[in-house]
Amino acid sequence: MFSARELLVSAILLVGLAHADTCSTLKEISDIEVTGPLDVSYIAEQNEYWSEACSALKPSCIIFPKDANEVAAIVEVLNNNTESFAIKSGGHNPNNYWSSVEDGPLISTQKLDQVLLDPDTGIARVGPGNRLDGIAAKLQGTGWTFVGGRIGNTGVGGLVLGGGLSYMSAQYGWAASSVIEYEIVLANGTIATASASENADLFKALKGGGNNFAIVVSYLLQTYKQGDIYGGNLAFLQSEETDAKLLQAVRDFTDYNEDDKAAVIVTAERGNIDLIDSWIIFIFYDGTEVPETTFKNFTDIGPLIDTCKVRTYADLMATSNWVIVQGSIVTIGTETIPMPSAENGELVMQGLHAHWRNVSDSTLLVPGIIASIAYQPFPKRIAQAARERSEDLIDADDAGQRLIIELNYSFLPVTPYDTIATTLEETYGGVRERVLGWQADGTLDDIYLPIFMNYGFYRQDYFARLRPENAAFANEVATAVDPDGFFRNRQGGWKP
Repeated sequence: MFSARELLVSAILLVGLAHADTCSTLKEISDIEVTGPLDVSYIAEQNEYWSEACSALKPSCIIFPKDANEVAAIVEVLNNNTESFAIKSGGHNPNNYWSSVEDGPLISTQKLDQVLLDPDTGIARVGPGNRLDGIAAKLQGTGWTFVGGRIGNTGVGGLVLGGGLSYMSAQYGWAASSVIEYEIVLANGTIATASASENADLFKALKGGGNNFAIVVSYLLQTYKQGDIYGGNLAFLQSEETDAKLLQAVRDFTDYNEDDKAAVIVTAERGNIDLIDSWIIFIFYDGTEVPETTFKNFTDIGPLIDTCKVRTYADLMATSNWVIVQGSIVTIGTETIPMPSAENGELVMQGLHAHWRNVSDSTLLVPGIIASIAYQPFPKRIAQAARERSEDLIDADDAGQRLIIELNYSFLPVTPYDTIATTLEETYGGVRERVLGWQADGTLDDIYLPIFMNYGFYRQDYFARLRPENAAFANEVATAVDPDGFFRNRQGGWKP
């Protein structure tokens, strides 16, 4: 008996559809769901991007495979033409063409949404079509949790391929650190697996290597025991005094916190003519009994709003999507900095924050603007926890404490994209310039500072900021598994 995939491949050859477009070919020879611009499912999927700039790119069709065999058949058809294409999980990366495409087929993983948990071991088979709030809901009540991101609407596929920073990263490393096995479709349409014992080089490259190597159709993940958690937000009005106190608090938390169950994100936001000018702090504790001093540096400042409470992790994820600004174009960039010493903390933290405010001043008349900066602790423990589990391309070390800075500008589509793109480049470029200067004069430690793929802007060179040997390794693996550049040349994303 022939498999469905074998029959499809035979059909491609017999019908003589070489160089025909993917959409019409799949409609003619398969039962795979292929939708066009007038179909409800096409329209709905196009609206599921964080950035309107991605939604504005119109694919020739959207394809909804439901298993690995259908993904493999799609790849076989794509190999018979030269169309650009894209693969979409949650659509949360706002870079154009990373998970969006103009006039080529879009492969949506929406129907690859299984969450199959072994309740004894906590090992789960998870599809890339899941969003984080969806996985949390499916695991609710099992006593197990996954190492995911912090915003529920985030797609699993892009999160894990970029590494994935989690509230639980100090305990368990990156989201990718808990992947035991990848089920993948290679550039030639072969279905394969990558693990520590099978295709081990590819297994490492997929952890922080993005979309250059294969299409992941499922992840075998280790989940972890978890009951209720404590979490929510603290909100403060902006003032110079509050700025100084919160910047010191996040520096001190990164330096002194020794409880791996605790995590924070410290964000500042500005809107049109400073009608919005505030701080929002994300608080998380993996448990219900929070030591009194854990978040005291933040709560003692006197928040205007405090939504922190004991709740389920599923509830925390479900109530986190308010951060997505509907109907706006979104741009995100990032930098990684060494955590300054207590002695130099004021100079560095307030210097970087002043730079952000100075640059974002120029955007305050842009219609719909929301400028934000997020200070995210990257303590040594994240690097240690990641290395305890598996190798990855990020290859962070415990030479020092770090902070990941995320920089966002969202705005209504009436302003040219490149105008804000240049402003964002000025913002993260200024952070980098200051950090290099402080490293040169000894104010900051001269340590390895990779940029975080999940927050990277398309003008940043992700692979150039990895260790040279890991960038070279990624290129070697990509060349070995995809010698013709099927993934590297025909879709967006950073290239090794």
